[in-house]
Amino acid sequence: MKMTAEILTDLTNLILNPGTRDWERTQLVSAKESGNVEQLEWVLRPHALRETLSPDMTDFYRFLTSSVKFDKHERMEDLTMTQERAIFAGGCFWCMVQPFEERPGILSVTSGYTGGHVENPTYEQVCSHTTGHTEAVEIIFDDTQVTYRELVDLYWTLTDPTDAFGQFEDRGDNYRPVIFVENEVQRTVAEASKAALEAREKFKSPIVTTIEDAKTFWPAEEYHQDFYKKNPERYKLSSATRHRFLKKTWKKESDA
Repeated sequence: MKMTAEILTDLTNLILNPGTRDWERTQLVSAKESGNVEQLEWVLRPHALRETLSPDMTDFYRFLTSSVKFDKHERMEDLTMTQERAIFAGGCFWCMVQPFEERPGILSVTSGYTGGHVENPTYEQVCSHTTGHTEAVEIIFDDTQVTYRELVDLYWTLTDPTDAFGQFEDRGDNYRPVIFVENEVQRTVAEASKAALEAREKFKSPIVTTIEDAKTFWPAEEYHQDFYKKNPERYKLSSATRHRFLKKTWKKESDA
């Protein structure tokens, strides 16, 4: 869909606006360069629904959706052939963002909640263990630059796949490790990767990470997004146990 002059002007002003968040600015620049307003609306939609956009971005999104018609149920992969979505739960979502975000081909990484039975859950509700959700990250990636198999293989190196009741110091069902698959292709890839890890006998205990059908992904509150950038000292403390475990577990391979 062609971007109108008015939308392009507002988009340019938002890029220059100091109140625009870094993640929002990245999406705006991408949309300006590609001229793809549909993709921009799709990426912003879950954040607009949770009211986690910055004020000016919220106004822009309202203008965007009032002036341009979108199919509210259309998926990104229907719009852009090379883009896919992956959802991984591996304990505290603060610790799951940076490793994926730094990989080439990753378009966005969003912290959120999935796998539960309550709509639009809050962090407090999820922590109460009453909604069935687990913390997770939603990854939008370009499959011409990075494959789903590569992301699954990376996922194993970020978690303890032998712990079904949480991850490291974070305990409970809201921290359980799960690979949420979008379709049968993703399920086949995830199951093959899991089987390959089991065959290596790297862990003394069984691999208990589950592979489940994807459910609605609810973006977490804004203060959880890109936490490693916003609060690096707290992130370092919260991820210390995980990093020690991963360094010890994968040290021989990293030295090879």
